[in-house]
Amino acid sequence: MRQLKGKVKETRKQKQERKLDNLEIQAKIRTVVLPAVGVLALLLVMFVYMKTRPAVLA
Repeated sequence: MRQLKGKVKETRKQKQERKLDNLEIQAKIRTVVLPAVGVLALLLVMFVYMKTRPAVLA
């Protein structure tokens, strides 16, 4: 069978499924990725703080 030239038109059902998938991905970004990035940033700040604080003289 020959392929049609140009972009294939999306059906209403496919468009709705794509939108739902995008919403799920956005939810995962908020619940997984952002906290992980926050933890990594906190670890970096703690590392820099521990390496640059003045030495305690006893």
